[in-house]
Amino acid sequence: MTLGTVVALMRGGVFQILLLASPILFTALVVGLVVAIIQATTSIQEQTLTFVPKILAILGVLALLSGWMFSSLRQYTISLFELIPQMVR
Repeated sequence: MTLGTVVALMRGGVFQILLLASPILFTALVVGLVVAIIQATTSIQEQTLTFVPKILAILGVLALLSGWMFSSLRQYTISLFELIPQMVR
C-alpha cells in the first residue's frame, strides 16, 4: 500500500463525512439564523427557544434524507471492501 493510496482513502473518507453531515449542519445553521432574527426583532431573549426548532428541523432532514445517506455510506463501504485485495499486495 503506497502513500498515494492512503491519501486517497483519507480524502475519500473526509469527503464522505462532509457529504453526509452537510445537509444536517446547513439545516441547523439556517434554522438557528431564522430563530435568532425572530428573537432579535421581537426582543425575546430566551436561550432555550432555539433548541426545539433546531431539533425538529434536524429530525425532519434525517427522516427525509436517511435513505440517501444510508445508500451513500453503503456504496462507500462496499468500495472500501472491494479495495482490500489490492491493499494486501
